Amino acid sequence: MRDFQLQGRSAVFAENGLCATSHPLAAGAAIDILKRGGNAMDAALAGAVLLGICEPQMTGIGGDCFLLYTRPGSDDVLALNGSGRAPAAANAAHLRDQGLDIVPPGSPHAVTIPCAMDAFCHLAETEGKLGLDVILEPAIHYAEAGVPVAPRVAFDWANDAATLQGTARQDYLFDGQPPRVGQMFRSPGQAEVLRRVARHGRDAFYTGEVADDMLAALQQQGGVHQAEDFADAACSTETPVSGSYQGMELVEHPPNGQGATAILMLNILKHFDIAGMDPFGAQRVHIEAEAAKLAYDARNRFIADPDHMSHLQHMLAPETAAKLAALINPGRAMAAAAPLSEAVHKDTVYITVVDKDRMAVSLIYSIFRGFGTGIASEKFGILLQNRGSGFTLEAGHPNELGGNKRPMHTIIPGMLRQDGKVVMPFGVMGGAYQPNGHARFMSNLTDFDMDIQAAMNAPRAFSDKGVLKVERGYSDKVRQQLADLGHRVEIPPTAIGGSQAIRIRSDGVLEGASDPRKDGCALGY
Repeated sequence: MRDFQLQGRSAVFAENGLCATSHPLAAGAAIDILKRGGNAMDAALAGAVLLGICEPQMTGIGGDCFLLYTRPGSDDVLALNGSGRAPAAANAAHLRDQGLDIVPPGSPHAVTIPCAMDAFCHLAETEGKLGLDVILEPAIHYAEAGVPVAPRVAFDWANDAATLQGTARQDYLFDGQPPRVGQMFRSPGQAEVLRRVARHGRDAFYTGEVADDMLAALQQQGGVHQAEDFADAACSTETPVSGSYQGMELVEHPPNGQGATAILMLNILKHFDIAGMDPFGAQRVHIEAEAAKLAYDARNRFIADPDHMSHLQHMLAPETAAKLAALINPGRAMAAAAPLSEAVHKDTVYITVVDKDRMAVSLIYSIFRGFGTGIASEKFGILLQNRGSGFTLEAGHPNELGGNKRPMHTIIPGMLRQDGKVVMPFGVMGGAYQPNGHARFMSNLTDFDMDIQAAMNAPRAFSDKGVLKVERGYSDKVRQQLADLGHRVEIPPTAIGGSQAIRIRSDGVLEGASDPRKDGCALGY
């Protein structure tokens, strides 16, 4: 039990249903949907779409999503890939010929076809109970009436405002400035798009006036997107991947997501006595940072569109982890692995819902960098993601930009099973940090027996492009010890990621937690 004289927050306990996410209005909307007879999928979709209005710098209908979920009474975890493909005419050689060595994140070349809306419509029809019109009601209402800008949202908005270009500056700035805390943000154009989708389904987004509006914004800047690219957008069902750590099974979304990286990292950490270390000491940070360098190097080499990669089983194999663990020197930091292949930013939202029938949904949804490309459609104000900057321009690489390919994605939903039973949907936001975050969260739970709220509150560190970012929650003594081990240590200007989780307890009660690094909360009934 936490010390109630110290700063912190308690987990939330409920019996009938629970939602945890990064904004209170979205959590409240999800619980309202459950009370109206919706299931966990209805609630998660309603909350997710609303998050695009509450946190427009993080996500929106111009983005992508991934889901893991269960059906009532089942412990089988299902995966849905709601990530979009590059337009058919995309060509890495064309960009290389322009002297580019990365896909420019603020250009139309970085825009893959947004697929979250197709995924949401598909899931509302196949897994939900209430229908799109009810699910989209909260987002339509708040897009029209407005949302007061929350503190963390205002902080991120100011940091990312320079990304906005053209008409996006009219839609997402206030007299040319980011909003103040409490200022009302409205998006009537998006409200109209959602009304059309509620009436006519996914085709209202991917064909006709809405699609034409997105196409015009892209083509005006030199994008090679065509109407057929939007019309053909489609989510897909996938088979999850999994690994075990300290008696717990970690279930991850398969590539093109980076979930296999978390499994590889935990497999490396198995070769060290993490539980025997100080949970907030330098030795644990050091070993974890070294494991991350190796796991992320494998990610950068191998993870891509599954139709173009062949080393997934190699990444998941125990012998691969054993060989990598042998490279770690407990007394000295290794040189940084190759730079991450995507432009690292930490702009994602996550929502998890469990209902009275114990259907569990783990949903992550993003436009990638803050405000995506910064390009918005003129009529409806739809911000377009820059997931295409997750491609590499290296010729012959499995993740090389190409027509109709999906890029390597940073967003990963998680699910934990124990003794074959699903016990926790969870997610850790934070761009490239997410696999490291999954491994750290799971280690906090199993190696140090933390409750889920304490496991989120705990300070974080992340080895990122040759810099070991160490949050202020660690002491100066720990930072000095890490520097003495050879790490280049910095305190990051922004908190590392965010997280949400719901534990399905053996006594039938639900326990929800929400990361204090965000504005959100867990709510139940």
